[in-house]
Amino acid sequence: MENKKISEKIKTVMASVFDVDLPEIDDNCSADTLEKWDSLKHINLITALEEEFGVSFSNEDISNMVNYKLIHLTLQEKLK
Repeated sequence: MENKKISEKIKTVMASVFDVDLPEIDDNCSADTLEKWDSLKHINLITALEEEFGVSFSNEDISNMVNYKLIHLTLQEKLK
């Protein structure tokens, strides 16, 4: 899957999970910049991403996926 498509899918999933408009999800999005990103929403996000991309994340992956860039990087590795 190409980078742009991965990026769009991640942002769409994030906007849905966090119940925000798509433009609010940018490359700098993180738990620090998005008020609605708490621990429960983080688990919801991980679950939604696993379903959307058909992958499984390890506990280490999950604890490292704290911002958009790291989520994108982790998914790129999983989809290779």
